[in-house]
Amino acid sequence: MSLRREPGSRFERSHGDGRGAVPADSVTARDKEELRWAAVQRRDASADGSFVYSVRTTGVYCRPSCPSRPARRENVAFHDTPAAAEAAGFRACRRCGPAGTTQQQRHAELVAKACRQIEAAEEPPRLDSLARAAGLSRFHFHRIFREVTGVTPKAYASALRAARLRGELPRSGTVTDALFEAGYGTSSRFYTEAPGRLGMRPAQFRQGGTGAAIRFAVGECSLGTILVAATEVGVCAIEFGDDADALVRSLQDRFPRAELIGGDAAFEELVATIVGHVESPSGSLDLPLDVRGTAFQQRVWAALRAVPTGSTASYAEIARAIGCPSSARAVAQACAANPLAVAIPCHRVVRTDGALSGYRWGVERKRELLRREARG
Repeated sequence: MSLRREPGSRFERSHGDGRGAVPADSVTARDKEELRWAAVQRRDASADGSFVYSVRTTGVYCRPSCPSRPARRENVAFHDTPAAAEAAGFRACRRCGPAGTTQQQRHAELVAKACRQIEAAEEPPRLDSLARAAGLSRFHFHRIFREVTGVTPKAYASALRAARLRGELPRSGTVTDALFEAGYGTSSRFYTEAPGRLGMRPAQFRQGGTGAAIRFAVGECSLGTILVAATEVGVCAIEFGDDADALVRSLQDRFPRAELIGGDAAFEELVATIVGHVESPSGSLDLPLDVRGTAFQQRVWAALRAVPTGSTASYAEIARAIGCPSSARAVAQACAANPLAVAIPCHRVVRTDGALSGYRWGVERKRELLRREARG
């Protein structure tokens, strides 16, 4: 994957030239005007609601994202609110409607309504039905839904059913009862997908992992204590920490009734491979993985595995790589939920200005992993 660094789009938190965060108390009036003009030039929808601009020659005021023909800089003035623009004698643009809700807000409300429709339905609604209820074409609705949520309507419905099933399995008398309560019309398709969704057979998951064998080992490396665990599907945990007992308790909490088995010689070789990669990273860590998450998280994690060793990408770049350019914050949350250190290299994701942000296993470990990869 080719990832290119670009300036952040969140208004007045970064310079238009990508130089990084601007402390609020250091922004002069002139700086603020230049930032606003840059947002107007690139029609930055993230700036909508922060200010409006007026055009002297037309007598109207607009949102920063207004698609109208660009005005000349000398004819433009900026106002903190629509009321301030109207007090100065300007009228609202009919094309972008700056006095109303922003386009992002309208899209969010529309998609939230569609999500409620999906959640309330016994069977996943067809795309045509969802688009018709939203008053949009199939194509337009599908694009907006994906931009707002990070997944398609179909993937959202599938993830919702899987989440319902995870909640129903422990409560239902039988697995079949749980399937129908969760909204699966038939059980055959779910059973085909179950290992990927649950990491084990449905009956095992229903019983908190009862009957499931999870091999694990705890060792030491230069970054502290490391725990590696695997189901029959693949590696399900690679965790760093400072307390071996705490790491094991965390694994037990995830699978309270699973049979946790100390690793045999073959498993110890797997752990040695992972530790060797931590100590001297080169190339990708190609392992069979048992990783469970939402459809959006799965897409983020797949994108992370495509970031080359020795390279970094920003949260915004990952969001664009998965086709959801406005979902940088959700990308950060998916990184924080990643249970597989180094195998899914969330340590390679940094802020737009290149600074390190949070890391599930500590920023210092993140810094050291990046240093080792850069050293090659």
